[in-house]
Amino acid sequence: MPQGLPRKIKLAFIGQALTATLVIVLGVGLGGLLVRQWLINERMDTEAQAFWDGYRADPAHPLPQGAMMVGYLERPGSSAPALPDGVRELPAGLNSFVAGNRVVYVDRRPEGTLYLLLRPLLLDRGILWTALSAALLSLWVVYLTTWLTYRTSKRLVTPVTWLAHEVSKWDPRAPDAHTLAPANLPDEAGSEVQALSQALSGLAARIGRFVQRERDFTRDASHELRTPLTVIRMATDLLLADPEMSARTQRSLSRIQLAGRDMEMVIDAFLILAREGDIEPVREPFEVRDIVDGEVARVQPLLADKQVELRVVDEGAPCLVAPPQVLRVMLGNLLSNAVNFTQRGQIELRLLPDRIEVHDSGIGMSAEAIAKAFDPFYRADFSRPESKGVGLSIVGRLAERFNWPVSLTSVPGEGTTAVIRFNP
Repeated sequence: MPQGLPRKIKLAFIGQALTATLVIVLGVGLGGLLVRQWLINERMDTEAQAFWDGYRADPAHPLPQGAMMVGYLERPGSSAPALPDGVRELPAGLNSFVAGNRVVYVDRRPEGTLYLLLRPLLLDRGILWTALSAALLSLWVVYLTTWLTYRTSKRLVTPVTWLAHEVSKWDPRAPDAHTLAPANLPDEAGSEVQALSQALSGLAARIGRFVQRERDFTRDASHELRTPLTVIRMATDLLLADPEMSARTQRSLSRIQLAGRDMEMVIDAFLILAREGDIEPVREPFEVRDIVDGEVARVQPLLADKQVELRVVDEGAPCLVAPPQVLRVMLGNLLSNAVNFTQRGQIELRLLPDRIEVHDSGIGMSAEAIAKAFDPFYRADFSRPESKGVGLSIVGRLAERFNWPVSLTSVPGEGTTAVIRFNP
């Protein structure tokens, strides 16, 4: 799930605080080490210089001695002092001596070699406490500043979050922009949020008008188209009742009737979809088998010139409480596709308690064609003028609208299986 803007800002400030903490700790630690090295070096230089100045004035000048420092002097021609193991081999200058955790300063001059051994315990403690105090003070300032900045940023972002929440509750078919009225905006809303709310209100009004125009046009056009279709159907019924009609003319009239019924089915689908935001189609109990038998009878004349067997296998067709015209339109489109794209073999309708399966042995569909099959006006085979690319799009919209998922599986050259599932 995508993160909201306040959460992203919070994570950004937490990351900033953690980064600052790491930099401060590393900086204070490194600075403490550099200061320690400098202080020890300065003290050793000072102690050594003070000793040599006193030694030149008085060869009996005492060596530096104390609780933290011990000095040794190795004179040329004199017996060597008892130095700790390894100290005599150290180079001139400041050296870290692991044994005893001491720092050794070696100063070689013509008068002799001075060894100063320092235990920097107090110095290390002082530097440690100073570094910790500086680090804690810096971290406290960083976290306080970060928290205050986050609170300010959160207060500034709150109106945007509120705006997004209100817009997310809109019905896309009838967006309600009254919630974005200036009187309803949060107190923290600035001029930018007010301008954005006004723009969204205008957009909602335009969308509402557009949806209403589309719905009105679909409804009115569908009703207007019914009138000529009714005339066509009645005229063909009268002509087919004439016993003197030739067989060729009767076949042509039958095709006209089938085309008219297909058009009525499309109009019914448009009317149902046009009522998405208005009135729910009437739900009533009906037998699925009755719908199937009616659609089979409708397409049967289209198979007269084909070597195709159309059969129905009833393995427990259910009784549903739903708009029967919806199932009639969905099944009619799937069955018409199966008839149009199957030249030989068989078409089988399998009725089960939770679904209808339409199997055919037609030309099949590729994976790419299946992925686009429910797109409006998509046609996998442009050589067939009877396919307009609208039927499956209507089926997909009705399936989503009434929660009857439709799935397609196919193998090119072997056939296609379409399944309508009845969710409770």
